[in-house]
Amino acid sequence: QVQLVESGGGLVQPGGSLRLSCAGVGINFRLNPMGWYRQAPGKQRELVAQILPAPGGNTIYADSVKGRFTISRDNGKNTVYLQMNKLAPEDTAVYYCNRFPWNGWPNWGQGTQVTVSS
Repeated sequence: QVQLVESGGGLVQPGGSLRLSCAGVGINFRLNPMGWYRQAPGKQRELVAQILPAPGGNTIYADSVKGRFTISRDNGKNTVYLQMNKLAPEDTAVYYCNRFPWNGWPNWGQGTQVTVSS
C-alpha cells in the first residue's frame, strides 16, 4: 500500500524559513515525477514545485515561489523536501506532496500545515 507522509510544517513569522519533508512507502520517488502542492482555505490545490525523475532531476517552480522555495530529493531515504525561505502570509496553506501530474494515484497524504503570521 502506498503512503505519503508529509511533515515539517508549523507556525513561522514572515521572512522565516521551513523545510518540509515527504516520505514515501510503496512508491519509488526516484522513478516518479514528484511535486509539492498547497491548498489555502477556500482555494483550489495548486502545484508549487516539481522535480523530474532521475537521472535528470530537473526542477520547476510556480512563479509565486520561484527564488524562495527549493525542491529536492534524497533517493537513499526516498524522501522529497521543500525548503521554503522568505515566507510570506500568502504562503499559509496545507502542503502536500504527490506525483505530478496526479492521475488518481497514489492517494493524498494528510498534508502538513504551514502558517505564516506575526
